[in-house]
Parts: sequence; C-alpha cells; structure tokens
Amino acid sequence: MVERIVLDPGLVVASFGRHVLVETPEGRRLICHPRGKKSQTVVGDQVLWLATADEGTIEKIEPRRNIFYRQDEVRTKSFAANLDQVLILIAAQPEYSESQLSRALIAAEAQGITPLIALNKSDLREPYERAWQRLAPYRRMGYAMLPLALKPASDAGATGENSAQLLMQHLAGKVTLVLGPSGSGKSTLINRLVPDARVLTGEISQALNSGKHTTTSTTWYWVDSERSTALIDSPGFQEFGLQHIAPMDLAGCMPDIAMHAKNCKFYNCTHLHEPGCGVIAAIQPDELQTGISDRRYKIYSTLFAELSQPARY
Repeated sequence: MVERIVLDPGLVVASFGRHVLVETPEGRRLICHPRGKKSQTVVGDQVLWLATADEGTIEKIEPRRNIFYRQDEVRTKSFAANLDQVLILIAAQPEYSESQLSRALIAAEAQGITPLIALNKSDLREPYERAWQRLAPYRRMGYAMLPLALKPASDAGATGENSAQLLMQHLAGKVTLVLGPSGSGKSTLINRLVPDARVLTGEISQALNSGKHTTTSTTWYWVDSERSTALIDSPGFQEFGLQHIAPMDLAGCMPDIAMHAKNCKFYNCTHLHEPGCGVIAAIQPDELQTGISDRRYKIYSTLFAELSQPARY
C-alpha cells in the first residue's frame, strides 16, 4: 500500500536567501526550504509544504493574483505577492524623487495593483505645501493621496493620532506593501501600527539564520489580532529598474500619458517625435496644471530611452 503524502497549506511571511518562514492557518511559524537550489517563493505566497522533522519543504506555490517587482539589467527583485495595494510613502523633507515615485507607480500599474501615495511630515508647513503642490499631476490622475504627520506613539499627539487613524481607514482588511525611501518615515509607520515589529523582526532573523544577526529582505506583519490586516515591509527603494516593461507598454502604465495617447494619429506612436501625436500636443508647463505636466513627460521620455537600450549581458 502506497503511503499518502499530506501537504499542508501556509503563508510565506519572511524570506532570507534560500530559507523562508511559513505561517500555518493556526498561526504556527516554521522554517521551510525550497525543492532545488533556488527559492522561487516571495512573501505573500500561498504555498503547500511537506513537514520534515521540525522544518518543512516547499512543494508547491499556489497561483498568484499578482507580484510586485523591479528589474534592472543584472537582477530581478521581487517584493511581495498577492497584494491588495502598494503604499508609497514619501516625505516633504528630504525632498522626494519624482522619478522614483513614478517608477513605483508604473510597476504597480503594470501588475494591476492599486497604489496609494502618502505624503509625510505635514507638520513642516512650507516644505509640505511645496511638496503637495508638486503632487498635483498625480491627484489629477486620480491617485489616492494621504497627508500624514507620523510620530512615534510616545509623542504622537493629536496630529500623530489622526494620521494613524487615517492610515488604518485605508489599510483595514487589506494586504499592503509599504515602500519608502530613506527619511520618509517608513520605520515610524511600521512601528506605530505594529508596536512589536522590532521584536518580531529579531525573532524572524534568529529563526531564519540560526541565531546570527541578519535582516530579512521582506517581512509580513499582522496589524490586528484577527489577522485580517497586513503590512509588508520591504527595504531597498533607492533604485527601481523597470526592465520588465516593454517600451511600447510604458505609456499604458502612466495614466496621464495613456489618456492623451488615444488621440495620436498613428497606432504605434512612441510619443517622442511623430506628427499628430496627442501626447506631445497635450504637454503644458507645470504651473498651468492642465494637460500633461512637462515634468511627467520628461520622465516618460527618459524611461522610454532607458527601456529601449539593448540588453547587456
């Protein structure tokens, strides 16, 4: 009689190298390893695993709804899978990179993942007003935008409490990947909504690397005891390659460009030099706040040139 192999379901909640941490439906967590030399799992994956002593082996990755990743000429960096939304946290100070913001938005659009922009440090009045004004083209595109003044719980005050409550209105019941460059307040956000985040990260690092001190690349945190709201924290937002997007698909991932591309004379218009281009005709100086912002068009043309470069191996 052939013994029936029983596979158990689980959720990948952290990863480091070839090791991942899997959470069972009951909330138990254990280390699992992939079949083969390379792990294909990412945080947020639903998997089937086989128990081996006190650890496990990943036998199957269930079909994904989506996966958020970046790709440059050298490597692909997968952030997380099965997301409801991506929260892109930027700050009034230091000044955020609009190119970096646009790249993250394009990556989300390419996967059909809802992006949410949060501008932090609203308590810095003048820098905040300037930053909010720079975001006008993104509000016109219909992106949801949150004004925040994130503070640690110890000195949050009314403003910090309001920011935390506003965030929770948009996060409740969803799986959210949090992205943010250095200085944006991402650590404050995570620690504010998940008070035990540092402890949990330490426990995960210890479990995944046999007690050695290390930082996991991406970590899943439950915000509530019911495990209905989750934040995924991922470092490494300084560079954001989009080599996985074809140049001719770029316009469709930029709502303001896509809106006017419908008016182009030629179906294969690159929006760079063709006569009768609806995009070029819609470019306006930023201060007019109509049509396509000339800053946004510059980002488009720069990215198109970048994505059109032949691959170098």
